[in-house]
This record gives sequence, C-alpha cells and structure tokens, in this order.
Amino acid sequence: MKNRWLIALSAVGLHISIGSVYAWSNFTDPLLEIGQGQGWTNANVQLTFSIAILFLGLSAAFLGHFVERHGPRKTGLIAAAFFGIGIFTTGFAVKMESLMMIYLTYGVLGGIGLGTGYIAPVSTLIKWFPDRRGLATGLAIMGFGFAAAISSPIMNYLIVTVGVANTFFILGAAYFVVMLSASLYLERPPEGWSPASFEADAGSGEKVSKQPEDLSQLTANEAIKTRRFYYMWLMLFINVTCGIAVTSAAKVLAVDDFGMAVAAAATFVGAMGVMNGGGRIGWATASDYLGRMNTWTIFFVLQIFLFFLMPKVTSVTSFVIIAAVIYSCYGGGFAAIPAFIGDVFGTKQLGAIHGYILTAWSAGGLVGPLFAAYMRDVTGSYANSLIYFSGFMVVALIVSILMRMELNRLRRQNELDKQKNDRNLEGVKAG
Repeated sequence: MKNRWLIALSAVGLHISIGSVYAWSNFTDPLLEIGQGQGWTNANVQLTFSIAILFLGLSAAFLGHFVERHGPRKTGLIAAAFFGIGIFTTGFAVKMESLMMIYLTYGVLGGIGLGTGYIAPVSTLIKWFPDRRGLATGLAIMGFGFAAAISSPIMNYLIVTVGVANTFFILGAAYFVVMLSASLYLERPPEGWSPASFEADAGSGEKVSKQPEDLSQLTANEAIKTRRFYYMWLMLFINVTCGIAVTSAAKVLAVDDFGMAVAAAATFVGAMGVMNGGGRIGWATASDYLGRMNTWTIFFVLQIFLFFLMPKVTSVTSFVIIAAVIYSCYGGGFAAIPAFIGDVFGTKQLGAIHGYILTAWSAGGLVGPLFAAYMRDVTGSYANSLIYFSGFMVVALIVSILMRMELNRLRRQNELDKQKNDRNLEGVKAG
C-alpha cells in the first residue's frame, strides 16, 4: 500500500517541472536579441508559448482515455520523455537561430509533454482523496503554479551566465530526471480502497462517505453531449485567456508599463508564481467549503473590477497587488476544475473528461497571449489589452449564472427521480 501523501508529492514534482512554461517570459527579450537580424517580433517569439499551450490541451484531450486505461505511471513516463527532450532540443534550435525549430521543439514536443504530464496524476489523486477533492487537485496543480517562482530566477541566472542555448540543455536534462523519478511512484489506489475519514456505519459496518453525492456518473462521450460541459468549458476558456495573457507577458508588462527594473521584474515573475501556486491550493481547498460554483463566481466578479483598474493605477505597489489577486484566481481555476468535474459528471471517466475540458486551455493559451502581443505591437503597450479582459469576465459571469441554473435544474431532477424510486420501492415492499 502506497502512502497517498507521497503520491501527492510525486504529482507536485511532476507539475513543478512542466509548470516552468509559465516562466517563458524570461526568454522573450534574449530570444528577440538573438533573432534581431532575422526580424523576429514579440508576437513571433510569443507564439512559441501559445503553441506549447495549444499542444498541452490537445494532448490532454487525446490522452485522457490513455490515463484511464494504462494508469498514471506510464502516462508520466511519456510526459518525461516528451518534455525533457523538447526542452533539451530547444537548445539546438536556438544555436541554429531557427524560430521554426523552436516552435517544433519547445512548442510541439514540449507541449505534448505538458499536457500528458498535467493530466497524469489528477484523476488518480481524486481517487486517493475522495474525502478532500478540492485539496487533492489543489496539491497536484499547486506545483504547476509554484514552478515559475522556482524556475524564473534559475532561468534568469543561467541565461546570464551560460547563455540561452545552454540554459535549455541544462533545464531539459533536469526536468527529465525529476519527472522520471516522480512518475515511477504514481499508482492508482487498490480496488475498493477508501481513506480512514470514511467512517464505518455503526449498524452495518460498511464505510460511509462524508462527500456529497455527485450530480451524475457519465462517461466522457456522454458528458460532451450536455450543456453543462460547454458552460464549464467557456468558464475555463475565459479565465485562461485573460490570466495567461498577463502571465506570458508579466516581465515585459512590469518593465515597460510600470517602470520596474529588469532584475526586479524577474523577481516579480517569481513572486507571482507563488500567488499562482498559492491560489491553486488556497482556492481549491476553499471550494470544498464554499462550493465549486460559488468559487467560480467569485473569480469572475473579482476580475471584472481588477482588469478594469489595472491599466489605471500608477504605483508599482498597486499593480503588484492587483496582479497577485488575478494570478491567484487564474491558478485557482485550474485547481478547482477537476473537482468541479467530479461533482458534476462523477469519477467514472474523470481523466478523460478533464482532458476534453483542457482544450479550453489550448484555445485560451493561443488567443490570450497573441491578443496581448498584437496589442503591444500595434499600440506599444500590453496594458491596452487589459480593459478588454474586463469585458470578457463579464461574459464569463453570465455563463456562470447559466451554469448555476443548469445545476439547480439537475438537482431538482435528481430529487424527483429519487422520490419516484423511493415510491416504487415502497410499492414493491407493500406488494
């Protein structure tokens, strides 16, 4: 019997490695210098990040069923191979000064490793922690958010001391070793296992769950035929589009629009990684008590006002505070969504459904950074895109209201079905 907390620790190790993608902005200016003679633009370089996120979602969608069939260990090993090789070979692409090769190595290969590694432990952790779904997913996905805080200063130091290409060589090898070690410990719980917090009923001796019943138990193919799947997809898409645009441009935004020094901006990126990771564990745990739907509504209400205010503030302190809350909501959305899927669709094929939902991350990862980069190229500032993100959050709030109505309808239907079944059972007993 493996220790479920060590399973969680292995998931954190996997996610800390792949989450380094959030520190991509550290490479933006160095790569622009390398490609200056070839006319590389900010949008060109930023496309690498978007391609990686695109393939994250696509690989998660296609490999969600693979996790359910073959388990998290094999999936994690595949992720280690793709991500480690992808980052390592990006060093050769930089030496060749080939933007297309960077797209292929970091974007495509690294992106496949991202998506595979992201989904590998999540559904497994929910099975190990049926009593604390929000906490479990928060623990796993927390590592992804904290990764920028860990990797950003390391990247910055390596770029200055050994150069951009050698930085990719070192990081690729290190990530491969960490991900390989973490994946080897991952395993599903034994059939019929349940945690000690599922207390035994005094009368029957059977273990009884404290967790509320799921609203349904659907396969992935059944889930995608429901309206609530697409409401959930849209909520994640908008949260990702706005949050990832700020994340991908954090360093440049801090320097160009708010006057931070380059070294301070690198520290800022790392500190925001702490908020991203803290938001994942904090909001996910809070969702166990607030309810998943209420947590999402809070995300959108907060960000409507914060994105509206951000371009208007003049002090660095105000900018940092606003960015910190946005980062926490952005990270919290990723951690809250797997538990939300379990509540709404059940755990029958949670990994596969999670993979389908993560295509919203692909779409948002493509739209958000490219839109922000386009605004910078056209207007000279990333800040000009922020007011649009406030409007997007209004749309997300409306979608969340529709989702709440759909879930209330489903609860009423489940209650009617239960009452009908109870009457039929009483009739059988009377007969």
